[in-house]
Amino acid sequence: MVGHAQPGEPCRCETKGTERECREVCKTQRRRDSLAGLDTFKSLCAINVLDGLVDQLEDRCLCKAEALGSSPSGSMMNAKITWIKADTGNWDAQKDRITTSLESGVECVLTSPDHIENVRELGDIMVASPLEGDAAPDIVVVGINGEGDGTNPLPSELTGSMDIITAEQLSSEGKVVAGYVVIHNKEYERFATEMGRVCDYLITVGTDWKVIPLENLIASLFDEDVKIITGVQDSGEAKLALETLEHGADGVLIDTDDPSELKRITATVERAGAETLSLQVATVTAVEPKGMGDRVCVDTCSLMAVGEGMLVGSQSNGLFLIQSEAEDSPYVASRPFRVNAGAVHAYVRVGEKTRYLSELGAGDAVTTVDANGEQKDAIVGRVKIEKRPLTLVVAEVEGNVIKTLLQNAETIKLVGPRGVPISIANLKVGDEVLVRFEDSARHFGMKIDETIIEK
Repeated sequence: MVGHAQPGEPCRCETKGTERECREVCKTQRRRDSLAGLDTFKSLCAINVLDGLVDQLEDRCLCKAEALGSSPSGSMMNAKITWIKADTGNWDAQKDRITTSLESGVECVLTSPDHIENVRELGDIMVASPLEGDAAPDIVVVGINGEGDGTNPLPSELTGSMDIITAEQLSSEGKVVAGYVVIHNKEYERFATEMGRVCDYLITVGTDWKVIPLENLIASLFDEDVKIITGVQDSGEAKLALETLEHGADGVLIDTDDPSELKRITATVERAGAETLSLQVATVTAVEPKGMGDRVCVDTCSLMAVGEGMLVGSQSNGLFLIQSEAEDSPYVASRPFRVNAGAVHAYVRVGEKTRYLSELGAGDAVTTVDANGEQKDAIVGRVKIEKRPLTLVVAEVEGNVIKTLLQNAETIKLVGPRGVPISIANLKVGDEVLVRFEDSARHFGMKIDETIIEK
């Protein structure tokens, strides 16, 4: 028996292709096996006759890869997806909703086929729509005006579903496909599960029951290569959807004309996409001026608050929380977009990895962290490297010694356990500061199980 690749596994089947290529074939077989009630996958040989899939794998997957960019460029977080529903009513009514969505960072617009080009004229954004005539959306939606939304009845046997057959065919042609299902009852939930097995995205819209069907879909499609997007009308619904079964939906389809509510929903989605870091308290054991060196100021495109900054340090497993210049001083106005981060050699945490401060440049992604460990993505607007007097800070955390070098100036501040900033000009032995310590090493910024000594 030929093995099939599960999501996240290397290809083991006879296609001899990449993991995604293997998944394209194996996803088709998994759905058919599931509908037949089989516990194991059948031989891949039978797949070779399905619409010439194997012969077309390479070209198809290259096309799909371009439209399946997983998250916004540079994003380091486990980003959730935001779509806006703008597929009903006249164009003038939808235009304001789409414009507000663009300003709020929504990633995709669900629209009608006749408005695809209108949407693209408003900005550079992904467009999802059913296929009709010469329409060429980035993501093809199947289920609107079909079985998915209840326009046509569900078949007695899902193997005969025209929506599922259509989605499968479109996927085999290299198109990115989103299934659209309104969950009227348990049968539609089962239908949504099978749609999810052949689509790249599954859009679900709840009716009377919303949480239980979503929980069931997340559980049944957890190992499938599909992103679940659920319809919401306010930030409360969005929060619930994104936290269901801890993993939550992969994104939301926003359906509201209220600009304020739309912005609240997108803010909720942004927070949900970031994991909270566990920060530790370290005790300062030395503060020593060391002379001149090159230090790095990171000016971001975001405004940070008091107690918020970046994790920086001389050892990749021990990083200090360095606050942004969010506070006014008697000498300098606040610059809440800036972190005077430290010497050029230092590591800075970016998502789940680390980079050298000296590597950063305009347009790069960085991660900001506050005293509660809440993370956000930010974009570097500018990096300034200048010679400045540096001070060595040494601290102890969980019996380990960690270090960093910072500019000796009143505006450079670490953060105390209660989020209270401490200027390096006033820092002394015995003070407590927040750090991120990991009992593991890093190689090329990635965490590894290896003994590496940094001191």
